[in-house]
Amino acid sequence: MQELERITARRGELDVLTEKLAKQLAEVQAEREELVIAERVLNRLAEQDRAAAGAAAPVPGRVAGRAVLLIPHRGENPDETALLDDYRMILAIVQAADGPVQVRAVGEELGLDVAVRGKLEPLRAKMTKLADRGWLHKRPDGRFTARR
Repeated sequence: MQELERITARRGELDVLTEKLAKQLAEVQAEREELVIAERVLNRLAEQDRAAAGAAAPVPGRVAGRAVLLIPHRGENPDETALLDDYRMILAIVQAADGPVQVRAVGEELGLDVAVRGKLEPLRAKMTKLADRGWLHKRPDGRFTARR
């Protein structure tokens, strides 16, 4: 008979422990759910911060394993500080010109060896990119002018 009483007493102790652990488990699960929500909110805020910072500054990217810089589009209030130094120099040369300029003339101002056509192609690509983003205007004759 004593064995039966001990078994019954132990079962009662385990029932109390089960209730206590179930309550503790529910509290832990509720806290974990709150942490998941907090993590989502922080990730969204971080994404918004990155997007805001990305809109203000050029975003480096990778194409075919090489680092490239994405040139921002020119807005209504152009901020030339969003451009890298190379692009700002090109823009300044075109803005200072009396009229439309050829890539060769910009290359001369930059001190490039304009006798070698291959030296001008990267410059032409940069100027075309500036034109595509609205910083310059590319005329049908291949010359460039500054947007005012």
